[in-house]
Amino acid sequence: MALLADRESRLLIDGELRAGENGAFGTVNPATEEVLGTAADASAADMGAAIEAARRAFDDTEWSRNTALRVRCIRQLREAMQANIEELRELTIAEVGAPRMLTSGGQLEGPVDDLSFCADTAENFSWNTDLGFARPQGMPSNRTIAREAVGVVGAITPWNFPHQINLAKIGPALAAGNTLVLKPAPDTPWAAAVLGEIITEHTDFPPGVINIVTSSDHGVGALLSTDPRVDMVSFTGSTATGRAVMTDAAATIKKVFLELGGKSAFIVLDDADLAAAAAMAAFTTSMHAGQGCAITTRLVVPRASYDDAVAAAAATMAGLRPGDPNAKGTVCGPLISARQRDRVQSYLDLAIAEGGSFACGGGRPADRPTGFFIEPTLITGLTNDARVAREEIFGPVLTVIAHGGDDDAVRIANDSPYGLSGTVFGGDPQRCANVAARLRVGTVNINGGVWYAADAPFGGYKQSGVGREMGLAGFEEYTEIKVIATLAP
Repeated sequence: MALLADRESRLLIDGELRAGENGAFGTVNPATEEVLGTAADASAADMGAAIEAARRAFDDTEWSRNTALRVRCIRQLREAMQANIEELRELTIAEVGAPRMLTSGGQLEGPVDDLSFCADTAENFSWNTDLGFARPQGMPSNRTIAREAVGVVGAITPWNFPHQINLAKIGPALAAGNTLVLKPAPDTPWAAAVLGEIITEHTDFPPGVINIVTSSDHGVGALLSTDPRVDMVSFTGSTATGRAVMTDAAATIKKVFLELGGKSAFIVLDDADLAAAAAMAAFTTSMHAGQGCAITTRLVVPRASYDDAVAAAAATMAGLRPGDPNAKGTVCGPLISARQRDRVQSYLDLAIAEGGSFACGGGRPADRPTGFFIEPTLITGLTNDARVAREEIFGPVLTVIAHGGDDDAVRIANDSPYGLSGTVFGGDPQRCANVAARLRVGTVNINGGVWYAADAPFGGYKQSGVGREMGLAGFEEYTEIKVIATLAP
């Protein structure tokens, strides 16, 4: 795999690696601010060529009907990525700023291994279901329900967990028989472009089945939502951009999957181990500098224990100093860019303007003059009405909010435009389960349970999205249902 050696990426269009019509754009290491190299900068014409290649591969080849070929190709991709895992690890740390410790899980190794779930699901899926004999309207009929691929899928992905999100779309979409055009975020083009090199060198994917288009222009990705040759758009990113995707897709009535923002609550009940719960909430918010849509960023604690919860959370956060993502023990690395660091800082300034205060953190670490770092920050003294308690900050920022009992805690947690995730900590399992059942969210962690897995669907309620990714439900997002009725003798 030569990508890291020559530090220059290419587009993958119709089975060929090629330069971008707009030349190349630079990429930067967020921990050092050093230029890493260049990525192919695609034009609207490049995107049009990729869409046409995907359309042709779906319409004119057997890809959508040859399950064995699809399974083989996806397993080849998994094996090739595993064979190059150490180079991919170094790329991920350098480009994403992901702490090394996370690359053994959700930042790299986990998503690569999860490709096996996609292949196994396609291999064992019930593509046809016998609905049986009936006489609708008096006509004797044998009926079958068929699951088929949607068609051409446009996948638009963000920068925070690029391997996880790229593969969570590529794997099930291709396994289900679709062809695909992937447009990754401009901040992390290599994590996607490297797949093009691996695919061309180590797999049997036919030309046009998968196309990878990197570009510095977000407008190039937006073409996937408007082009009538694209049958479905699968988008992960901000709620604001998700609205634009849905609006653009409405013109051609495309199928749309959206995994959007979150402002998830970590509820601590009055019978919980308060110190342990507060420490876990602080650790979770600081991990990968808080750059995760499902991270719990509101710590909702009993009013009588508010000060103790603040002290416990602040002690943990203060110990998680922002550091070199290459270092073995780093939990909180850099934010992805200067733009994102400034955005997070603006929210910290807003917290003070709204009447809050910092129990720890509050800005750039003094010992990190370079790199896009922000200290893990604990905001106190605000209610759930504050903007920093309602808007997605996407940084290592946790707001502590007091509740007056289980009902009030549920009310606070649900008083949000988002509904992606949540956590409940308490001593009584049944009480925890009762609170979890009342949360309007797509995933809930009770006392440290882990919901992230290849076989578990992920997604949210309300403005956190539409549909589910991963699991059998995520696989079926990329299929259509056809009913076939045959006149019986």
